[in-house]
Amino acid sequence: MIGISKLYCGTVEPSDVLRYGAQSSRLPSHLLQFSRDKKPVVVWNCTRRCNLRCVHCYAHSVDVHYAGEMTTEQGVALLEDLAAFGAPVTLFSGGEPLLRPDLFDLAARATKLGMRAVISTNGTLITEQIAGRLREIGLSYVGVSIDGSRAVNDRFRGCDGAFDDAIRGIRNCQRAGIKVGLRFTINKRNAGEIPAVFCILEEENIPRVCFYHLVYAGRGTKLINEDTGHEATRRIVDQIIDLTAALHAKGLPKEVLTVDNHADGPYLYLRMLREGNPRAANVLELLRMNGGNSSGNGIGCVSWDGSVHADQFWRHVSFGNVTQRRFSEIWTDTSNELMARLKDKRPHVKGRCASCRFLDICGGNFRVRAEAYHGDLWAPDPACYLTDDEIAGLAVGQSVSLPIPQLGKQTEQVNNRETE
Repeated sequence: MIGISKLYCGTVEPSDVLRYGAQSSRLPSHLLQFSRDKKPVVVWNCTRRCNLRCVHCYAHSVDVHYAGEMTTEQGVALLEDLAAFGAPVTLFSGGEPLLRPDLFDLAARATKLGMRAVISTNGTLITEQIAGRLREIGLSYVGVSIDGSRAVNDRFRGCDGAFDDAIRGIRNCQRAGIKVGLRFTINKRNAGEIPAVFCILEEENIPRVCFYHLVYAGRGTKLINEDTGHEATRRIVDQIIDLTAALHAKGLPKEVLTVDNHADGPYLYLRMLREGNPRAANVLELLRMNGGNSSGNGIGCVSWDGSVHADQFWRHVSFGNVTQRRFSEIWTDTSNELMARLKDKRPHVKGRCASCRFLDICGGNFRVRAEAYHGDLWAPDPACYLTDDEIAGLAVGQSVSLPIPQLGKQTEQVNNRETE
């Protein structure tokens, strides 16, 4: 998670983090990504059922009842263990979490235990009454997924009317006094919609947006050839930076983040260097605090059946089940070789990742993407768009010799299309 507005627009300084000792238990929510202890933010996919059919869904969700979901009692036991373990946030996700009948009771339990409770939702089910109940239980934040303007979003979500229903849900949250933000997954189908999303932020007075890079998991594996490609991704990230800065210049300081491609951090830093921005050194310090990808360390996932995963995309590997063993025990059990390696991926990554000068900052990026593309979870992330010169720290045009992995015909075809 890269805070574009925090870093580029200077809304956060290293001293802001250090004032709280960089401890997750003390940091306010907007600074959690810079915590030193990296207590895990836990995504609980509390149900697999969903009323929409999104083309990129990592859970393959549809609108049916799924057997084997955790009971209320098992959910409460999970939340009590997470609170005792020091997890600062429980993110209720799905499927569509609002389809779980006991969601309000579970979220209320999380807040009473002292954790921040947030939900990730498609927003279409948030009536005035539901928004009021979410407010009553002390929900910290509602993230609503919108992937473009009306027609594009509805095609992406597989349901006519999804856009209008989501906007209505956002407005209901705002009237109830709940902080709400947008979630947008970038791919070739909707990359041109990013300016429209910024217009929605402004028109609907929404304070936050997260732009997610595509991860090849679930139904998203079918979109592997619809990822935007390196050159297009650079242009997209530049556009997000420019639109964020334009809003700040207008006196509309929205919180803008990019998620799931930690090359964004070094790319932003290098841009600031080129621009002669005096805050570049501070940004580099904050990026080091952030630490890059933290799957299996600073973020974890519990599935609807209790299985524990390194993140919400890594569903084919489970480290255990919370109905049989506490999350805190599973998460700290480094007798599992993969869990031990995920605590610090740097010694294990291969190819250009291993020699990259930004390895401490990106943390090796997304291992799930590397595994989906190469069949080797320690291979370079194919979505890293930094050039060989950039990762080697050489001046533009200076020669470099680094071990470069063969990314295969898919990447070659994508890159060829980008230059046409």
